[in-house]
Amino acid sequence: MKTVVISLLGTILDNRGFNYSRWERWRPTLSLCQHEDLVVERLELLFQKQFQNVAEQLTDDIKTVSPETEVRHHWVNFADPWDFESVYAELLDFARSYPFNIEQEEYQLHITTGTHVGQICMYLLTEARYFPGRLIQTSPPKKNEALAGHYQIIDLDLSKYDQLASRFAKEHQEGAHYLKGGIETRNPAFNKMIEQVEKVAIRSQEPILLTGPSGSGKSQLARRIYQLKKKRGQFPGALVEVNCATLRGDNAMSALFGHIKGAFTGAVNVRKGLLAEADNGLLFLDEIGELGLDEQAMLLRAIEDKRFMPLGSDKETGSRFQLIAGTNRNLFAQVEQGRFREDLLARINLWSYQLPSLQQRLEDLDANIDYELEKYSQKTNTLVGFNKQAREHYLHFARLPEATWNSNFRDLNASITRMATLADGGRITMAVVADEIQRLRQDWRSIHQSTSTGIENLLEGPVDLFDQLQLASVIQICQSSKTAAEAGRKLFNVSRLNKASGNDSHRLIQFLNKFGLDFKTVNESTKK
Repeated sequence: MKTVVISLLGTILDNRGFNYSRWERWRPTLSLCQHEDLVVERLELLFQKQFQNVAEQLTDDIKTVSPETEVRHHWVNFADPWDFESVYAELLDFARSYPFNIEQEEYQLHITTGTHVGQICMYLLTEARYFPGRLIQTSPPKKNEALAGHYQIIDLDLSKYDQLASRFAKEHQEGAHYLKGGIETRNPAFNKMIEQVEKVAIRSQEPILLTGPSGSGKSQLARRIYQLKKKRGQFPGALVEVNCATLRGDNAMSALFGHIKGAFTGAVNVRKGLLAEADNGLLFLDEIGELGLDEQAMLLRAIEDKRFMPLGSDKETGSRFQLIAGTNRNLFAQVEQGRFREDLLARINLWSYQLPSLQQRLEDLDANIDYELEKYSQKTNTLVGFNKQAREHYLHFARLPEATWNSNFRDLNASITRMATLADGGRITMAVVADEIQRLRQDWRSIHQSTSTGIENLLEGPVDLFDQLQLASVIQICQSSKTAAEAGRKLFNVSRLNKASGNDSHRLIQFLNKFGLDFKTVNESTKK
């Protein structure tokens, strides 16, 4: 591999005059060609036209010390060597036009010469791989050392530096741990998802879509993403949260985009709007599927162009916010039904994560119970815990099929809060747990009964009580799932593991067909 160095001409350090005394002074670009263990086959020298004579003198001197080095001259037009935009643009143009041959040549970018702005631009372009090489830095000799001085090659692939790689890995682990609220979760799929969310949160400003059933933790995760980014210095602005289900008509437009005075009846003052409040911060739109089509169109433009029009105004305003959207609806189905814009979904679906329900994370029950107890203790300034037998009994019930956890972690939070409040002396006993289990059973039975009542409207004829009870549970799962495949995975969570390949949705569809039902009808029955 040939070694090729790309270097800016040092108009001061490389310019040591034209008499013989220049050989007595260290010159960084010349020094590149004075090391026995570094053979430079070609030097690409970048300089402004007015320094042609300095470049020619340096080239002649390089030929003296390293005849094997070919020096090529390139004029660059820096309108102002200290203007970042001008220097970066000129060096970027050079990088894009240069015929790199990475299979036969190894490139090194010299960052000792040029203005500080030039050095920074060389670094950034190398980091972004516009210059496909490594950095090389030269330094002057110490007293009584050879005039060539020293050089150091810097590889920007940080994974090759063991200590840095270890430090970054630890930082990622801490970030993921923070996003989980400090809970030591065991669910492999959830942990893997959070690890990727952490990377995306730190590295990207693009929209993030969080899906999953109500109570699965979308709002909490959005808040933690904001706090994590703020801790890393990425957000000087605020976190602005809004539940789109509460926005209707002019109020939706006004709340999101603001309005001017007199924009509509009752608009007696100017309103800034939530998008403007989220400038340089994070906007969390929960239940984004509830937005009207007009609001969706304006939101799309605000995401893409960072510009929008307040209601009633003829002047645009801007806001540079990052969007996190949350929904428990199937937005793809809503697109098919004409309720959600396909272009907006495409824009917010770059990073999409589905949060699992509590039933899908039963191995995390222990850790989440401890988390809820600690949260209660901090809030009330009292220490509360379970008796061993009471905890085991509660955990056993919590994992039973009848424990449907309809509201997911909201149900768990409410359950722990009730038991902690009733715990005498800070101990949750068997009696407290028994009362709580009875209450949960009653709550969930009421939901089942409500579902069973709805079954009568779905069925064409009478059905045995045995089938009604079984069908009620299946319908409840279908109504809380986005697709037949998702419902099938929940319903056949054990038997599916024993099959080399299986179609859970097909098994579910066959079951529903016995009663003249289909997944779509059942899934949408509670929305009517």
